[in-house]
This record gives sequence, structure tokens and C-alpha cells, in this order.
Amino acid sequence: MANFQVAIDGPAGSGKSTISKLIADRLQMIHIDTGAMYRAVTLLAIEKKINLHDENAYQFLESVNISYRDNKIYIDDRDVTEEIRSKEVTNNVSLVSSFPYVRNQLVEIQKKAAENGRIIMDGRDIGTVVLPNADVKIFLTANVEERAKRRQKEKMLKGQHIQLEKLVEEITIRDIKDSTRKESPLKKAKDAIEIDTTNLTVDETVDKIIGLIISAKGV
Repeated sequence: MANFQVAIDGPAGSGKSTISKLIADRLQMIHIDTGAMYRAVTLLAIEKKINLHDENAYQFLESVNISYRDNKIYIDDRDVTEEIRSKEVTNNVSLVSSFPYVRNQLVEIQKKAAENGRIIMDGRDIGTVVLPNADVKIFLTANVEERAKRRQKEKMLKGQHIQLEKLVEEITIRDIKDSTRKESPLKKAKDAIEIDTTNLTVDETVDKIIGLIISAKGV
């Protein structure tokens, strides 16, 4: 199929990006991680030392190119895949992504990126805003404790040791920010299929979604 869109949404730590990458690899689809794009904007705003609370200060987006390709995020030609995972970026990305100006700029980039080809895109407003007509819509979720354990494991692999209770607190705060913001809040699209991954392995989740894609004649 020449054009086929899969939208995967869900809260922080639900496994969206990991699962989307694996599905893209198995089905030879193009994967776009929109959360990484918002993190890139946040990193750039921090580096530029702007007032993060001033929406007008983000006009620098007019002169930079933020792109996601080959599972890496770029600001112009600079690979910032690792830098965007810093604690400072994590603590501020919800604020930055709440501004209509920032979201409008990135949503246009995301929509254009999904115009041609077989796309799997993950984020928090893909099925509701970016790709409302996607062929398959998935809403991934898991309880906050499980999501915190996953984040803790990821950080330990990078040599970072953070208490589980702290991660539970951070993810809970992030959930509240994402679901209550005025612009494109995190919510399940009416026609999305919800998958609770709390008791599922990554492979089980991947197989389940691939089955749904096959059923929708996406392969």
C-alpha cells in the first residue's frame, strides 16, 4: 500500500517510541517520534536562554529546521538524540509543548512528513490532531508504577540511578500537565483501540499492533 498511516498515542512511559520503532523495522514503515520534536524545541529554548514561559520568545522556530529521520532527531544538521533526554528538558517539555504557536509549527511539519509513504507516528495528539484520518489508531497505556519501572530501567542502562518513587512522582505530574493543557491535550481518539501494556511484554504489544495493521490491510 503506497500510503498508510498508523497513529500511536499514550502517556509518558507507555512504550510508544520503542514499540513504534520495532513495528517500523518489521513492516518497513517510516517511524516519526513527535515527542522527540518537542524535546528538541525545548532543548533549543534552554540553550538560547529565552523565557520559557513567554510564547512570543519561540519565534526562533521560523529559522530552524527540526526533523526526525532514521530514528534520530536533528536540529538543522545537528544530532540531538541524546541531549533531548536530559532532566532539564524532561522537566520543561510539557510547558513548551503547551503553547499553541509551538504546536502549530510542529504539527504542520508532522502532517507534511506523513503525506507520502507508510508512516507510523507516535505522540500525544496524533490520532486526534495530527493524523485524524489515520488508518489505524492505537492508544497505549500502563499503570504509573509500571511506566516508572520502565523509565528507571532505561536510565540505569545509561548509568543513571533514580529512585522509583521520584520517577512515579515525575510521571504523575507529566500526566496531569499533558492531559489538562488547553492546546491538543493528551486524550484517546474516539476511534482508537486502547491497549494496556502493564502486563504485556514489548514483543506481545508489537505483535498485537501488527495484527491490527494487517487487519486494516496495511501490509
